[in-house]
Amino acid sequence: MLRIDTKTLLKLCVILIFLGRAYQYLFFNAPFRALLWDENLLKPIVEQLFNTSWNDYVTNLSVDSYIQVSIKANGALYLVAAICAAFIDKLNSRYLKYPIIVAGILLGVLSFLTLKERFFQYGQFFEHSIQIGVPFLLLHVIQKDEFTNRIKFIFKILVSLTFISHGLYAFGYYPIPGHFIDMTINALGISENTAVAILKTAGILDFAISILIFIPKTYRYALWYAFAWGTLTAFARIVAGLNADFILASLHQTVYLTIYRLPHGLIPLLLLILATSVKKKDKTNPSLLIKTQVL
Repeated sequence: MLRIDTKTLLKLCVILIFLGRAYQYLFFNAPFRALLWDENLLKPIVEQLFNTSWNDYVTNLSVDSYIQVSIKANGALYLVAAICAAFIDKLNSRYLKYPIIVAGILLGVLSFLTLKERFFQYGQFFEHSIQIGVPFLLLHVIQKDEFTNRIKFIFKILVSLTFISHGLYAFGYYPIPGHFIDMTINALGISENTAVAILKTAGILDFAISILIFIPKTYRYALWYAFAWGTLTAFARIVAGLNADFILASLHQTVYLTIYRLPHGLIPLLLLILATSVKKKDKTNPSLLIKTQVL
């Protein structure tokens, strides 16, 4: 029963990631212009290949319209991928896997564009590790019909990279994002100095958790914290942006941010469930202890 539940939970994580990104692309924006308006990279191509001045290119409303259409098309693809993730199984994976693969690759592209937009702060890219990796792990689990120790270890790496990268911003290795401080102030009703202190502490804990999940005596405690903190930081987007006078409008602006971040908490929960199922098997059949040892 636990095995079925974990696979369902993994599917839910993939669905949430794709739905959140679909919502973002269909109703808001994506950093496509970070690449398509990169003067150093594209100016020679635009001026020599298309015989158009750079200024005409970046101010051309038709070009901007094409960019917007491509963003919406990507959003539609994410939506299709979410539907495929909901219905995929071993029998139909031959056909339903392709939208998931393409959408997974596009998540990697999105993370690179965000990285470029943030002046190559590499923590920004690796903060998306769970979002990029989980769709491909779902396909592997569907095909093999099991969570092997190797797959569990890869899940832990994704969690570790995500939390380390988040910690780099919270601690202040990179400039602490203004919205981090604003969310903390709005959610807790505290001063800016206190918010910064809390964020730095959270950053240290992020670093600690990223190590403790690999230690047999501490990994369960670390995963519980990762589940709680990942879930809370996801919902913090809604809480911090909620406006009592414009509830629906404020939810529209923030709910997608929560949706695609929820797997940051749900994947640690998945690992906890898997660890519990292994522990129960060990108690039932002690002779299998060595074979089913948790990473």
